[in-house]
Amino acid sequence: MTDLPHSPESASTSDRDRQIFLEAIAGRERTLADVIGQAGGDFLKGESPVPRLIQRKTELKLFANDHLQDSEGALLLVLQTRIDEADALISKHLELPLIALTTMVEQVLDNSALLTEIVRQADFRWGQIYGERPHFEIPGNPPHPDDPYTMTSVTAQLETLLRAIAAEKSRSQDF
Repeated sequence: MTDLPHSPESASTSDRDRQIFLEAIAGRERTLADVIGQAGGDFLKGESPVPRLIQRKTELKLFANDHLQDSEGALLLVLQTRIDEADALISKHLELPLIALTTMVEQVLDNSALLTEIVRQADFRWGQIYGERPHFEIPGNPPHPDDPYTMTSVTAQLETLLRAIAAEKSRSQDF
């Protein structure tokens, strides 16, 4: 037989549970932790315990990982660090986080000083990863032939990422 909210069986079970609970706490002083524990039972019902900002950052980092064409991996690490540091921007776009990523990438592409810094950071990270001396690009000089991160290559990678974002936004309205 199914226990309905007002059936005699559910009432007696509820009364028994309440009686057991009251006996268990009898003579014991209630603490703030007890009150929070009792009240917090329904607090996260249906919600993830991971804050939405962290969820969105993780989604953006995974998107970048899947769509940035970076065989060396250093530019991806630099971009993921920038995503981690972009709380304010991502918070503005919690419902559509790809807008935040688009804004971040466009800011880099529209600002030559910022692009130069991103290229420098990618070169530096590449050197750390591979244990080699990085080849920093010097303005006015041709890039070193072994430099995996030049202004041209990073620009191309970021533009490809922007196209992937645009394609994803056109496919899905909820990401």
